[in-house]
Parts: sequence; C-alpha cells; structure tokens
Amino acid sequence: MNNLERDLQNAQKEVNKTIKSLLPIGKGIEKKLFEAIHYSILSTGKRLRPFLVIQSSKLFDVDEKNALRVASSIEMIHAYSLIHDDLPSMDNDVLRRGLPTTHKKYNEATAILAGDSLLTLSFQVLADNLTHNDPKIRCELIQELAKASGAYGMVAGQMMDLEAENKKLSIGVITRIQRLKTGALIAFSCNAGAILGRAEKKDKFALQGYAHDIGLAYQIRDDLLDVTSTTKKLGKKVKKDKKAGKKNFVSILGIERAKKQLEFLANQAIKHLEAFDKKADLLREIARFIVERNK
Repeated sequence: MNNLERDLQNAQKEVNKTIKSLLPIGKGIEKKLFEAIHYSILSTGKRLRPFLVIQSSKLFDVDEKNALRVASSIEMIHAYSLIHDDLPSMDNDVLRRGLPTTHKKYNEATAILAGDSLLTLSFQVLADNLTHNDPKIRCELIQELAKASGAYGMVAGQMMDLEAENKKLSIGVITRIQRLKTGALIAFSCNAGAILGRAEKKDKFALQGYAHDIGLAYQIRDDLLDVTSTTKKLGKKVKKDKKAGKKNFVSILGIERAKKQLEFLANQAIKHLEAFDKKADLLREIARFIVERNK
C-alpha cells in the first residue's frame, strides 16, 4: 500500500466516523427514512471530496475537527446528488457502488426524502459553531457550498446534462456541463480549506486552478471508464451515455485524445500547487490518482 492509499483509507475511516455521529437516528414510524439515509451515505465510497477538504485544510494548519465536519458536509451533498441522479426520472440506475440504488433498496419516495434530508443536514452542520467559531467563516462556507450545489452549480449541470440527450454539442458546451455537474463540488472541496484557514487571495486562486483541472480530469476519466470498463469492476452500469444519446469527452475526442487531455490536465493541476511546496504532495498525488483510477 502506498502513502496515498493509506491516507485515503485513514481519511475515509475518520470521515465515516464523523458522518455517523452527525446522522439522525429514529425508531418511530419514520424509521425507514433514517435507514435509507445511513444506507446511502455509509456504503463504500472513495470519499475523494472529503479528502480534498482535509488536505486543502492542512495547507493552512486548520484544526482537523473543523475540517472533518466540512468534509462530512460535502459528502452529504454528494450522497444526496447520487440518490437523486439514480432515480427513474433522472438516470434510472439500479446499481451504485456495487449495491442496489436507494430507490431500489427502499422505494422512490423514501429515496427522495433521504436525499432531501442529507441536503439540508449538510447546511445544518456548516451552521453549527463546532464547525468554526467565527460566524463569518461559517456563512462563507454555507454561501459557497450553496453556489456549488445549487442552480448556479451542480444542479444546473444536471439540468444541462438531461437536456443534452440526443443533441449535437461542442466540446465547449460539454466542458461547461461537467464543470458544473462534477467540477463545482470538487472546487468547493479544495476551496473549503482556504476558507477555513483564512487564506490569502493568491493561495485561493492557486487552489481554484488546481480544482478546475482535476474536476475536468475526473470527468474525462469517468467517461473513459464508462467506455472501457465493466459493470462488475465499476459497481455501476457502463456505456450509459451512449445508450442515452449523450455526448461526452470520449465520444467527441476519441479515446486516445481524451487520454492525452487527461494527462495534460493532471500535469497542469500539479503546477498550480508550486507555492505550497511539500505540504501539497498528497494533492499532487491525487491528481495522478485521478488519471490512473480504475473505478
């Protein structure tokens, strides 16, 4: 096991522990809702976005407890988005991370409510003074996460993605869709550490550049895996975009050009971190991990 794998696993354990401590528990007639919430967010997952929060926080010597709460908040948003993405009215998926999707495990109504619960809980966590003792910092985190996850970010990207079915799109339009749908939450994850650590503008700008590049790289790798991998390896259906009539980076660029663009973005992302020296080594490794990941 290399250093990155070890640190990813350690972060996953700590984030899961924090998430579990923050989730609602109920034994009454609403018990199914709480079960669905736990099922959806505590299943297997890389916890990449929380890891980015933790590592960006370390650049500015942020208290780990604060970073873990923000990391948990972003994972709640991510889990909610996956629950809703998988619904019949959206992508209509039956498999996620090798397990039945939430609406298949329970039912559509329960899945919708579980997603709603995680969305709202994420902001409750950020608003708590345990996340940071400065209310201005908490408000900035809430504002930035709302932008990244709402109608100016992820949700806009999801709408654009739905509208893109069976349409001819340019690489510029596809880039914008994925920058919002996937990249916005990744960008917040990188910027969260800078917000918590009251970073200077130049450091925030460097992290924004890094986040932009790894966000696009992540989606290109996703598109490549959708074409070249199998359902068994990925734990979810493959070739979904082709079946839905959607264009993506691979369908427009081709496999080889997409691979070259992936390498270019990863190398460019790493260059953005020069000012942070060795403190950013794990963030550099993440850029390489995105290029090489198999699921």
